[in-house]
Amino acid sequence: MEQLEEKIKQAALTAGYEACGIVKISAVAGFEKELNERITRISGSGLFYQNYHRFAHLEETYPWAKSIVVCVRGDGKYKVPNSLEGMIGKSYLFDCRTNALSPGYVNSFKFEAFLKDCGLNAVTERRFGITALRRAASQAGLGLIRKNNFFYTNSGSWVSLEAWLIDRELEAIEKPTIKPCPEGCTLCMNHCPTCSLSQPYTMNPFSCVSFLTTFGELNSTRDRFGAQIGNWVYGCDVCQDICPFNKNIRSATEEFPGLAELSQQISLEKLVSADYDFLENTLQPKFWYIRQNDGWKWKVNAINAMVNSYKDKYQECIFNARGDTQPKVREMAQWAIRTLGLE
Repeated sequence: MEQLEEKIKQAALTAGYEACGIVKISAVAGFEKELNERITRISGSGLFYQNYHRFAHLEETYPWAKSIVVCVRGDGKYKVPNSLEGMIGKSYLFDCRTNALSPGYVNSFKFEAFLKDCGLNAVTERRFGITALRRAASQAGLGLIRKNNFFYTNSGSWVSLEAWLIDRELEAIEKPTIKPCPEGCTLCMNHCPTCSLSQPYTMNPFSCVSFLTTFGELNSTRDRFGAQIGNWVYGCDVCQDICPFNKNIRSATEEFPGLAELSQQISLEKLVSADYDFLENTLQPKFWYIRQNDGWKWKVNAINAMVNSYKDKYQECIFNARGDTQPKVREMAQWAIRTLGLE
């Protein structure tokens, strides 16, 4: 009779995941030590990481949980619209966590239903994960974490992770086949635009481009980081794009549902000129790291990118932004005009 672990792994593959492993809850216990070491290395980061401690103490919130089922979904099969390359991070373009139209979202619920049909109590948190996903996946032997902090499989870092807590003590651990980072390789750190990656396996979250263009606020840091951010408007792929283990690894043969059509509505000029209904009700549900009431961030980030890659066609758009309904956009437009000497 086929063991339950094998049934779960096969069901995950059927649901479109490229790999699945199962570890005991104790496998993530060491995460807190790693987290504390990171906080020590990056002064002032304790506030950012404070909520992550819960990942190392799952028994406090889920006393019934015995194991973690962790799955890897490959995203390298999807095409990146040319107009969005270098503007929006690839993982966000293919994010299926809240996208009910995407196969990944649908299959996630199907897989969860399978777990429950097996008589298991199965719980997940789809947005930010129910545990330390990268550590759980590493402990399950599904891949490894590289110096840029991203989780890699044979598909490179173009993967996403998902996990469920279950109330049965099971274990299914693979043997990873990929090589670790070469000891002397510092490409990701050398190319990090804001030097957020100052050491291997760590980063300063408050200077990371992905943070600055989403949860952060570029207005307050533009004089320090604005130029380094380049053309990024939402997220950043630099440390992944430069990584040798990601070279020529994306197949990019499939269309992600709705992305090609949406890309026609996104450019620097269109973002700065957009009405807030579009930003808050069309873009926000897909790119949800910018909160619905913070649609102005799209305009601020786009103006910053215009300054960094200025073309004469941007001038009218920047001037018009001085009349935007949001004061932070008006302020950014005035800053751009001064910086570019357009007055």
